[in-house]
Amino acid sequence: MNDDSGSKQIIDVLIIGAGLAGLAAASDLKSQGRNVIVVDKGRGPGGRLASRHIANASFDNGAQFMTTRHPRFLSQVQQWIEAGVAEKWYSSFPGHPNSHARYRGVPTMTAIAKNLAVGLDVRCSNQVTSISSDESFWFTLLENGDTIKSRALIVTSPVPQTKTLLAAGNIQLSSHNKQRLDHITYESCLSVMAILDMPSALTPPGALMLNEGAIAWITDNQQKGVSAIPSVTIHASGDFSSRYFNEDSNASGGLLIKAAKPFIKAEVKEFQVHGWRYSKPVNIDTKPCMIANEDTDLPPIILAGDAFDGPRVEGAVLSGWAAAEALLCYI
Repeated sequence: MNDDSGSKQIIDVLIIGAGLAGLAAASDLKSQGRNVIVVDKGRGPGGRLASRHIANASFDNGAQFMTTRHPRFLSQVQQWIEAGVAEKWYSSFPGHPNSHARYRGVPTMTAIAKNLAVGLDVRCSNQVTSISSDESFWFTLLENGDTIKSRALIVTSPVPQTKTLLAAGNIQLSSHNKQRLDHITYESCLSVMAILDMPSALTPPGALMLNEGAIAWITDNQQKGVSAIPSVTIHASGDFSSRYFNEDSNASGGLLIKAAKPFIKAEVKEFQVHGWRYSKPVNIDTKPCMIANEDTDLPPIILAGDAFDGPRVEGAVLSGWAAAEALLCYI
């Protein structure tokens, strides 16, 4: 990966967002000989494939696993397994004896994104402030003052952020595409990362899904193989997250820990809270990506992400691949 943030040349494609959709699109486009740069405001690639370290504990604090349904994505997961950055976590757990196989990143979910980013020009810690066009090229202004000129754009940020970016640049989409974007909604999620004083009481494989109350999910990171010491990730339900998202994080985290206590049994020594404002698409688009320049005078611009092909890791990757395929018709 290249973290140099300057760019003066004209490139084929700029991709905004280094989550799996953006990285998958970049990989396919590069394999077809296109000159591609990926920019992201985060410190590293991965998006919601996120991990964090607190003292000697490690956490997957975003997406917890992957499932496979599409043949190409199954093949991709097998490649990750062979590369040593993924493995099967489980295919059943209490209450769900016949689930799809769940795969995890090794040592954390972030490893999958880092593997996909190898050989790509990924420039992190680069916030996009505006995009504009002259009907032939896109001009993307970064927070550091650099401007990247490209023949095409792929935007993979959460749709509300994408809409804000388009509006700031006075980029007009067709009425049909505006309606498609307006249909998409998201659920937020508060994620608690807690260090325990002893191993949790969760039964193997260290995963618990709850269907009601404050908690949606608990992962034992030590059982999962992520953390060397006892630690859990607690994901709040959509209702709880919506209610408490903008409240004091210590207070909301304390409520979630209290709700989790009957399941984990152990005492919490230390915790942090992270809020995923656009955690999971609830209302998704029916197509794997959006060719946003249709019926306009805009240069090629494709919107992609898990809001276009389902709220899963697999959906994000499939959307990225679809975006790359759509763009190859233009450049």
